Amino acid sequence: MPPSVPPTRPPPDPQIRRAQRTDLLLRAAVIWLLLLATAWVAQPYLSSLWFSVSGPRTVTARGDLAPAETATIELFKRVSPSVVHVFAQSSRRSPSLFEQQQEGGVQSGSGVIWDAAGHVITNNHVIQGATALGARLSTGEFVTARVVGTAPNYDLAVLQLERPRAELRPIAIGSSSDLQVGQSAFAIGSPYGLEQTLTTGIVSALQRRLPTAAAHEVSGVIQTDAAINPGNSGGPLLDSAGRLIGLNTAIISGSGASAGIGFAIPVDSVNRIATALIKTGTVPVPGIGIIAADENEAARLGIDGVVVVRTLPGSPAARAGLTGASETGMVEDVIVGANGQEIHSMSDLAATLERVGIGNEVKLQVIRDGRARTINVEVTDIARLRRS
Repeated sequence: MPPSVPPTRPPPDPQIRRAQRTDLLLRAAVIWLLLLATAWVAQPYLSSLWFSVSGPRTVTARGDLAPAETATIELFKRVSPSVVHVFAQSSRRSPSLFEQQQEGGVQSGSGVIWDAAGHVITNNHVIQGATALGARLSTGEFVTARVVGTAPNYDLAVLQLERPRAELRPIAIGSSSDLQVGQSAFAIGSPYGLEQTLTTGIVSALQRRLPTAAAHEVSGVIQTDAAINPGNSGGPLLDSAGRLIGLNTAIISGSGASAGIGFAIPVDSVNRIATALIKTGTVPVPGIGIIAADENEAARLGIDGVVVVRTLPGSPAARAGLTGASETGMVEDVIVGANGQEIHSMSDLAATLERVGIGNEVKLQVIRDGRARTINVEVTDIARLRRS
């Protein structure tokens, strides 16, 4: 009997095999999607469970401060005790109201301790019209103050602190004659009443001119982009050595807040004027005794120079023969030069007279009737001349 042969299976249909593989792939994809969705939903809970810190974090070692940071920190520590917060009350109230910023007619600014005797330098506009004054030292001590003297033409004032208990630290004085655009500048003050605020920047420009409330212009003004806001007035502008190079006094801003354009009265002017105010309570104003036409009026007439409207009786200008406008308004003398420098405005002339100094002579170039002539005029203290 022949051996039996097992029946052979027919080969699977290729279409069935492809369908089975497709089904397996779909199932695997669905499973992976479900796993991914589960992980996505559970991730926040798992992260919170596994990675949450149960106690305080370990402090990461910082390392040394950068040299520039260290220098700025040391500058602030060294200079801030020389800066005070000045309060001026415009009506008679209890002195305790000085403690309340901008309360009951109190305005405030900043100031610098000038000497160990307790003199403080600030802006005249900070204390103008005040009936009571005070200052808060860096120690927190509040001290009443009185006015020693003011110089509205330069927007400067000197105060005297009355019986401070804390030891006073006068600010170090620098020079504004050798400043350079681009060097570092630092401002300390009380912007918006926030005491002992430090801002940094650079000297943005030099030899600016700044009008004051007394219809005078301060020359040689320093421009800086260190943030200066209301309340910084009277505070120091410093160089990188921590020396006073200017007294912050004004900003240019449409909103009244810092826009990176601030101005400081140069320390060389502050030094000279503060010395005079401490000695006599007043500061000499160099002049020759003329009343000049408004610059806009001179420009309207097409005149480039200082138009002499009249001379003060007994003044050096009158003695030198300068002549004011006639009764019919005809221009007589126009000052176009001084000591070889062109004069275009009263500000130019005032700056030259300050450089010449009281008691010395200035050589003026004057145009009259289209002809030029040179005359020597003595520079005098016109503030005294007006009082006499």
